[in-house]
Amino acid sequence: MTYIFANWKMYLTHKEGLALARKLQTVSIPDDVTLGVFPNMITTAAVKELLEDTAIQVGAQNLAWTPAGAYTGAVSAFIAKEIGLSYALVGHSERRYIFAETNTVVRKKIEACFDSGITPVVCIGETTKDLEEGNREYRIKKQIMKALEGLSVKDNQLIIAYEPVWAIGTGKQCAPQDVIEMHTLIRKEIKSYTDAEVPLLYGGSVDAQNVVSYIKLDCVDGVLVGGASTHYDSLISLLGAVQESR
Repeated sequence: MTYIFANWKMYLTHKEGLALARKLQTVSIPDDVTLGVFPNMITTAAVKELLEDTAIQVGAQNLAWTPAGAYTGAVSAFIAKEIGLSYALVGHSERRYIFAETNTVVRKKIEACFDSGITPVVCIGETTKDLEEGNREYRIKKQIMKALEGLSVKDNQLIIAYEPVWAIGTGKQCAPQDVIEMHTLIRKEIKSYTDAEVPLLYGGSVDAQNVVSYIKLDCVDGVLVGGASTHYDSLISLLGAVQESR
C-alpha cells in the first residue's frame, strides 16, 4: 500500500476546503493507494460527509490526549472517531516547535488514538539546529523511544512520518540518498521496540516534481504532503506522477 496524505494545515478557509473536497469527489484512486486529506478542524466533519462515498480517507490535523472533560478548545480522538475519521497527525513538527508539544504529550496522544480506534500518523524529524550540531540521530532516536517504548503495537495500527524540519516549507529538499539513510535508521529503531508492521512515510516539501524520487524508494511507503496538496491541480498532478511511476 502506498499512502498519499494531504495536510492542508491552515492554508484553506472553510469554503475553500469544501470546494477542494467537492472537486476530489470524482477522482479515481487505485486500490493500492490510500489517499487521505487532513482539513482544518472546523472543516473536517463537512469534508468527511462530502467524501463519504469515495475511497478518500479523512483525518484530523491534531487531537487532544484526553477523552473528555473541561478542556476548552480541545477535540478528543473519540469525537474524531464518532464523525468517522480514520487518521490523526500526532507530533507534527509545527505542533512540536510552534506549540511546544513535548514527547510526553505526543505519547499520550498516540495512546488516545489507540483507545479510540484512530490510526496515529506520528511525525518525527530533526531541526536545522540538530543538523548543524550533529544531533540528528539523537533527536530521531529519542522521539521514537518516547513514542514506542513499552507500547503494544499491532500491524498497521500506527504510521510514522519522517519529516526533516529543515525541509518543510523552506524549498530545501532532502536528497533521496539522505532519505534512505534516515529511513534505514528509523526502521532499525522501530524494530527495537516492536515487531509490528509500521508504514514509514516521508514528508518535507513534497510536490509533483519530486514525489517520484521518494515514492520509488523501497524504504518509503508513502508521502506526507503540505502546500502542494492544497490546490486541486497540483494534488492531481502529484497523484498522476505517482500512478505513472508504478
